[in-house]
Amino acid sequence: MSQDFESLKARHRGIRDNLPDALDLRVHRALSWLQRAEICDDEDGRFIFLWIAFNAAYAQEMRLEEPMPEQKVLREFLERLVALDVEKRLSGVVWTAFPNAIRMLLNNQYVFQPYWDCQNGRRPRGEWQGLFERAKVTASRALGSDDTARVLGLVFSRLYTLRNQMMHGGSTWNSSVNREQVRDGANILEQLVPVIIDTLMGHPEVDWGEPGYPVVASGA
Repeated sequence: MSQDFESLKARHRGIRDNLPDALDLRVHRALSWLQRAEICDDEDGRFIFLWIAFNAAYAQEMRLEEPMPEQKVLREFLERLVALDVEKRLSGVVWTAFPNAIRMLLNNQYVFQPYWDCQNGRRPRGEWQGLFERAKVTASRALGSDDTARVLGLVFSRLYTLRNQMMHGGSTWNSSVNREQVRDGANILEQLVPVIIDTLMGHPEVDWGEPGYPVVASGA
């Protein structure tokens, strides 16, 4: 069953007094951005707001004494979500709702970070091609083995590159050049983010970590 801001917010109101403060804040923030995404009338804005909602749900406070690369944090977060998702809603998005869009995204060089590293001179000019072929093999194996957590990790890696392009001014609003990946990315996030938020609310016993920016004044 698909979920939207209104249904999730109603659930949150009913249980928020029993949620740990950190989780309540995490859910509250994620829902606020999901609401904004739902009323957005363009794909670029929808993708950005949905990404912020996702980030609000998963981002962790980084402790200097225990450095943890963001990719590792994200991978562990996704693995935990898939393990807790007994209704297989995340799997449904990957294998039923958007299998073709996900395959196209994973086969799109323009959301593969090494491609841009080569264009910008950070890697040898043609190195991305070999890396891309190996990445496609990895993706094909994950898709072939029904490894939902692995596939989601690869999807979010590609979406993170798209997010960087947009948030750092590396693309044009409503550009025809990146319409396909922006549209597909927004549609995938639109299905995944509500499930992620709902899963967090359903498991207050899990330590989801402390938000990086705690509330220190009204309106935060």
